[in-house]
Amino acid sequence: MLLIVSSIKLVLEIALMALAGQFLLGLLAGAKREKNFFYRLLQVLTNPFTKGMRLVTPKAVIDRHIPLATFVLLAMVWVITTITKINLCIQVGVEQCR
Repeated sequence: MLLIVSSIKLVLEIALMALAGQFLLGLLAGAKREKNFFYRLLQVLTNPFTKGMRLVTPKAVIDRHIPLATFVLLAMVWVITTITKINLCIQVGVEQCR
């Protein structure tokens, strides 16, 4: 169970960092961000998460807000996963969690 929780936490951390990197690179690149190779690479990494968020949000939410909503949802799930991992580590012993 600890392996599953750790794997989910890792995927969430990668997605959160990719979303944050995409946001910062978008600020730096400005209007030419769609032509930037690294921006597109981060977009490929975050695309499954943002498409999933688009499916669960109502149509009233505009497309510009979907990455932010994705980041907030992933951050909340990351906090829950971290708390779960801490509880599992307390149950099985700290030595097995390293």
